Amino acid sequence: MLASPTLRAALLAGGELDERTRAAVDAFDWVDEHGPDQKLLGATARDLQVLQAPAAVLEFDRIARMPASDAERVPLSLRIVEVVGDRLGRARPVTEPVLNAAIAMFAEDVAVVRRDAVDHGMLERTEDGASYRFAR
Repeated sequence: MLASPTLRAALLAGGELDERTRAAVDAFDWVDEHGPDQKLLGATARDLQVLQAPAAVLEFDRIARMPASDAERVPLSLRIVEVVGDRLGRARPVTEPVLNAAIAMFAEDVAVVRRDAVDHGMLERTEDGASYRFAR
């Protein structure tokens, strides 16, 4: 349940907590002075299972606006293209309209996502410019 042995032991023992451990426990909304809130913990576990299921993509809207910061946007763009590559297959080139449609399932700004992937070596444009190849 918890990675920290100290925190895990403190929660299970139910005794007094030192200041550092108390601060860590206070960060969890599913733990109160009586211990773990089993109902809330169960609901959280179910929500996490939904997010890990293949249909999780159906639970969210498309990304309306990509982050302006490269540090935030580029990893997101690369992850989108990674998922697109998993779904389309990486073995053969993909036409730009097909790639755009696949990216558009996740983000409205298709051109930015595609450009980030090209700029960072995840996609390569074919010689004739009509298709893209997944580089990795």
